[in-house]
Amino acid sequence: MGPLSGQKIIELGGIGPGPFCGMLLADMGADVLRIERKAPNDSGIKGMDPRFSLLHRGRPVVAMDLKHPDALAAVKKLISRADALTEGFRPGVAERMTLGPADCLALNPRLVYGRVTGWGQNGPLAATPGHDINYIALTGVLNAIGRRGGPPVPPLNLVGDFGGGALYLAFGIVCALLEAKTSGQGQVVDAAMVDGAASLMTMMYGMYADQRWSDRRGDNRLDSGTPWYDVYETLDGLWVSVGANEARFYAELVQKLGLEDLPDRDERANWPLIRARFTAVFKTRTRDAWTALLADSEACFAPVLTMAEAPTHPHNLARGTFVEVDGIVQPAPAPRFSRTQGAIRQAPPAAHDALALLSWGFTREEITILQASGALA
Repeated sequence: MGPLSGQKIIELGGIGPGPFCGMLLADMGADVLRIERKAPNDSGIKGMDPRFSLLHRGRPVVAMDLKHPDALAAVKKLISRADALTEGFRPGVAERMTLGPADCLALNPRLVYGRVTGWGQNGPLAATPGHDINYIALTGVLNAIGRRGGPPVPPLNLVGDFGGGALYLAFGIVCALLEAKTSGQGQVVDAAMVDGAASLMTMMYGMYADQRWSDRRGDNRLDSGTPWYDVYETLDGLWVSVGANEARFYAELVQKLGLEDLPDRDERANWPLIRARFTAVFKTRTRDAWTALLADSEACFAPVLTMAEAPTHPHNLARGTFVEVDGIVQPAPAPRFSRTQGAIRQAPPAAHDALALLSWGFTREEITILQASGALA
């Protein structure tokens, strides 16, 4: 099940990009074992029912006291049998636990050791606390997002934690696993959210170098600077999106809107008038009425849906973009594969499962001894 079937991966529990990476790998068929600290669960959202911690789906979790010598020995035994490991501690923490790259690669030379941090493993800010918003602030991403004349707008934590962190960590791990099949050697993957967020801005930096992108928010082709790449309010107070960048798509949009008399869009001075006309006309119909008129056109249009609405949209239903597991609607594994499609193998675990160690070569007697010693919950 899934293209990563057969790969065994240890996930040292953390928050944000770490569990999202673990979810991605598990969705693709990897046998991921999540190890949390033997303490009140601080790896989720405080007070949240574990079944809603969707980033923890697809793999079991065990809790160990990593300060206990027996627990540390058990983790090292797991590492010796793993293809990859992920951790999201601050720089130096894993080393102090004797679970750093040198320790782990000595146990298992083929191991891919994946680590994700905000600032990276080195540099002046490496040891400084931070969050997604700080990492994208330092890369030019945050400054680029927002309306003209307004402040920068945080794009949730999609760019730093998940896009720049988890996805680059997962990509790096899969690259290193592929290389290890040839070389027989593992290596360290240093995924920094600041690096990943900067990488996501590659196209914009190219346009900036060519003087085709301005540092002024709301002044560019893809940041609401143009009236034909923006969102508009409708009669019922809802919103629609248009992205008619290309001339032929723009021509169809203005024809559908009944605005063929608009001035030349290639003249920047005309943009305020075009925007004003778009704003006025979109307020003459409801969102659903515009959807009925434009949905099958080439106007590059889509209604702006809420999280409650998105799973029931006909296109998302047809593709199975969302699935329901144990009564909870959630995004399905992505991307798709023609032969080895990924799947959600289990809902987020409601409790620690010590017996998950059985599939990693531990015996029931060994598990019982670890529990009796206090090393394992």
